[in-house]
Amino acid sequence: MTGTSRLLWVSAALIAAVVLLGFAVGAGWTAAADWQLSHMLSLRIDESDPAFIAFMQWASWIGGGTPRWIIVILLCGLVWHWCGPRCAVALGGASLFANLASSLLKLGFGRARPDLIEHLDHQTSFSYPSGHATSAAVVYLLLAWLVPPRWRSFAWALAAAMIILNGFSRIMLGVHWASDIVGGTMLGTAFAVLGVWWVRRPH
Repeated sequence: MTGTSRLLWVSAALIAAVVLLGFAVGAGWTAAADWQLSHMLSLRIDESDPAFIAFMQWASWIGGGTPRWIIVILLCGLVWHWCGPRCAVALGGASLFANLASSLLKLGFGRARPDLIEHLDHQTSFSYPSGHATSAAVVYLLLAWLVPPRWRSFAWALAAAMIILNGFSRIMLGVHWASDIVGGTMLGTAFAVLGVWWVRRPH
């Protein structure tokens, strides 16, 4: 098995895991763990300093909607400069298709948002998998693979920080269960791996 074909298998396994987790969520197998973690984090933000709440809302804001796509466009320009149009297409395409897959899976599973606290971020879509977690994983993990080697350590640290911060902010703001974040992170990682496959495959 070649390195590029191995990447396809890894991506397929991650997508299968997202679907299986979605069925487990629907069957109620994650309910107890989801409730405990979300209850702990969402109630903690209710008691937090307004500045901390604003920071969590800001972290969530840059991970979705228009700010997310502005960041993607800017990063596509950077990776084009670093390694050419193939890398830029990989980052932009993986981000777009990952978010499309997230939206379709949300409709398929139809999971309701948490109702433990009043939502501190307005949401109208379903809950599983998290689109914000999907975006954070696909954008920043793929970026870490594409940056020049001298910046790679920093890029991996940034990817870990953004994924963790984004995930915790969504739970603390009361708009996602923990399993939504896990599913979204796996989905975004799957499309990041597909982006690497696209860059590495023979021309």
